[in-house]
Amino acid sequence: MANPLLLNPRDYDPAHFDDQTRRLLRATVDFFEHRGKKVLVDSYNDRTWYGDFLDFAAKEGLFATFLTPAADASGDAGSRWDTARNAALSEILGFYGLGYWYTWQVTVLGLGPVWQSANPAARARAARLLADGHVMAFGLSERSHGADIYSTDMILTPDGADGFRATGAKYYIGNGNVAGLVSVFGRRADVEGPDGYVFFAADSRHPAYHLVKNVVNGQMYVSEFRLEDYPVRAEDVLHTGRAAFDAALNTVNVGKFNLCTASIGICEHAMYEAVTHAHRRVLYGRKVTDFPHVRRELTDAYARLVAMKLFSDRAVDYFRSAGPDDRRYLLFNPMTKMKVTTEGERVVDLLWDVIAAKGFEADTYFDKAAKDIRGLPKLEGTVHVNLALILKFMPNYLFQPAGFAPVPTRDDAADDEFLFRQGPARGLGAIRFHDWRGAYDKHAGIPNVAVFRQQADGLCALLQAHAPDEDQQRDLDFLLTIGQLFALVVYGQLILEQAELTGLDRHLLDEIFAVLVGDFSAFATELHGKAATTQAQAAWALAHLRRPVHDVARTAAVWAQVEELSGAYEMRP
Repeated sequence: MANPLLLNPRDYDPAHFDDQTRRLLRATVDFFEHRGKKVLVDSYNDRTWYGDFLDFAAKEGLFATFLTPAADASGDAGSRWDTARNAALSEILGFYGLGYWYTWQVTVLGLGPVWQSANPAARARAARLLADGHVMAFGLSERSHGADIYSTDMILTPDGADGFRATGAKYYIGNGNVAGLVSVFGRRADVEGPDGYVFFAADSRHPAYHLVKNVVNGQMYVSEFRLEDYPVRAEDVLHTGRAAFDAALNTVNVGKFNLCTASIGICEHAMYEAVTHAHRRVLYGRKVTDFPHVRRELTDAYARLVAMKLFSDRAVDYFRSAGPDDRRYLLFNPMTKMKVTTEGERVVDLLWDVIAAKGFEADTYFDKAAKDIRGLPKLEGTVHVNLALILKFMPNYLFQPAGFAPVPTRDDAADDEFLFRQGPARGLGAIRFHDWRGAYDKHAGIPNVAVFRQQADGLCALLQAHAPDEDQQRDLDFLLTIGQLFALVVYGQLILEQAELTGLDRHLLDEIFAVLVGDFSAFATELHGKAATTQAQAAWALAHLRRPVHDVARTAAVWAQVEELSGAYEMRP
């Protein structure tokens, strides 16, 4: 029996979407399945540019349909920016390989400043390029500054004719070798401070655009490029001043969400391969999956993977329902970038512990998954950067709930146009949230949800009675552990909301929270050992260690779901 929770190309049919979306998603799956596993792994191992996939996407109008807002689609009824179906495509591409996801992802980022712009010529140009099958790039990072948008050495000098000449280099820019449009961030030579920022559209085919090299050793092309006296016309300017700064951050808010779905897709494919291998293998006269430690590791991996999907699917609803008075998505976005992607690493590590040397073999998908899963938590800020961002929301989230209408499941065929008019990228500490306790209260009868709720309430008590002092607030190493504890509470909330909406199996939900109880205890132990932790805080940490509630019947029921994955999907040769 097929597992309804994991993507399986054998029976994939996203019937909740409209017919055109359904056809394109299925066509993407069919493209890779007809290609077969040998071509997939050989092209990865040989670092072959994925031109055949881009040809397919162009022929089908895949990126044009999924990434052109309705207002810019010249009446094409199927085109819109729909976070739900974008997430579905992102998961599929991750399932077959990070490179295919990456070329899509940097196209998403490259379009962010364009669709936020009020420049009609640039918008029309981007729409035409998409319709013609082009991909895009996001020219923000620099070798010396990384993604620090306060510092840029891309200098624009006024040309005396309402335009500029741009000179400077960008580094770590995906699709920079072929992008029809590159959104480039720079600063004016004649204006100091934030008022001098400029976002402009460049073309990788222009003679003043110099491709330096691919900076990674892989199938994807992550470029270093340099502009030398590049002509920037008035119609190429997307944003100026502080609006350019906001466009950079708001683009990240929209685009980096896709990191979570890439991680999910990679883990799903790796799990099918790992469970199938382990279940068919016999060692010391016993099937590998009969060993208790193997069952525990595979069950843990499965519970974590399903939790990743539940959280990410629910986060989509908050993105799609966002507006000027509801910016809760700005917390759930760094959660997907940090928490879901690091959970992806844990899933692959657990699977690798089971299949051992098999995970190194060049003709497996797993070999690629084990390498690529590491990159996702490190794209657009490290785990630490995103945890520091998450901490900004903690006071209001935990202690100042506000009233909001319930957010429904959002898989309707609507254009998510608010994402391109998010406004100034500030005021995060003022964002309010609905009461997180409600989701936990509804599931209080599930044993491990109840245990985890005790730990979450304990975190609130810690912050009220023994809040970090001034020195601790300057100690990021200490604060990051607090951030991990807080992130678990947020993670659990959206998992519970999605479990209720989807009618998730009670045994599986209990198993997921058994994992979260253990994770909370692990971070509490870490807090206990920090040099900056006070005696009172250390005592709190020990007092909030909890053992998950164990249930033999529950564990057996969840293991049965894992066992069914053996042979459920194998990519054609």
